[in-house]
Amino acid sequence: MNLLYPTASDWQTELRQCIEDPAELLELLELPATLLEGALAANRDFALRVPRPWLSRIRKGDPNDPLLRQILPLGDELLQVPGFNTDPLAEADANHTSGLIHKYTDRVLLILSGACAINCRYCFRRHFPYADNQLGPRQWQAVLDYLHQHNQVSEVIFSGGDPLATPDNRLQRMLSDLGEVPHLQRVRIHSRLPVVIPQRVTDTLISALTSSRLQPVLVLHVNHPQEIDADVIKACVRLKQAGITLLNQAVLLRDINDNKSVQKILSETLFSCGVLPYYLFVLDAVAGAAHFDVDDRQAQRLVGELQSELPGYLVPRLAREIPGRPSKTLLLPLQPGQVD
Repeated sequence: MNLLYPTASDWQTELRQCIEDPAELLELLELPATLLEGALAANRDFALRVPRPWLSRIRKGDPNDPLLRQILPLGDELLQVPGFNTDPLAEADANHTSGLIHKYTDRVLLILSGACAINCRYCFRRHFPYADNQLGPRQWQAVLDYLHQHNQVSEVIFSGGDPLATPDNRLQRMLSDLGEVPHLQRVRIHSRLPVVIPQRVTDTLISALTSSRLQPVLVLHVNHPQEIDADVIKACVRLKQAGITLLNQAVLLRDINDNKSVQKILSETLFSCGVLPYYLFVLDAVAGAAHFDVDDRQAQRLVGELQSELPGYLVPRLAREIPGRPSKTLLLPLQPGQVD
């Protein structure tokens, strides 16, 4: 039996089989035991969680593998770094009712689930109070009432955790309810699940996402081309063929995807399976993730280099989210040879 990826199964089974023990992770990937002490310490603050389909794409024995680096707890996470805090986007100030965040005029974000299939170590919501933002029947009615009262809102964003950790029948009921709000036009789903567990893309999921009058947009989160294997490509093709708009947003991460070659291959690979590069975010300053940070000027030079080698539609917009501003803040690329 392949202990790394023992059986092909449905997505709920994959969720139950996620690796949550740092010692097991190191053993499965044949990594040095010297990593264990830091992994255990960081794991107490933010738990390891990684599904086996993702592990199957990691090179064994390589502590610098770009997929491993995204999920391996490190002692660096425990360092106190000035400017990094537990709520870097000031979401608490926009958390108007349980499970609803309203920061931008024409769209609201709903926390459908606190669960994730994978705990990315740079996650800006690694300290988010999910227990205070559950959407039970009473809270869901409060969300609907809020939306009916705010007719400037045209788009609802499903977020989390991962909103696709929600069962399909619940997704369909929610979309049906939202379809009754006359001024809503679109539903946008931000999810990592079709990438980390591509078995999540089923006929019932596609039926649920296309069941209402709202135009569906699925924003994936892929940081590195190594994340995209044959199963991920098949999942994306199925979604695209169903008429769902596919976008990608990535986070710029030090020593993982902060070079032109990786970013260029990522954009081209995404587009080949029907996904349009959308945003490349500089790191949100969340406590525990400072070791992933890339300097803004380096990021701007990188995107300038991409502009010189890719068509415009394959160059993601470099952006930062700054609390209190009415939109994302775009960082202008620096062209090769341009003085800072």
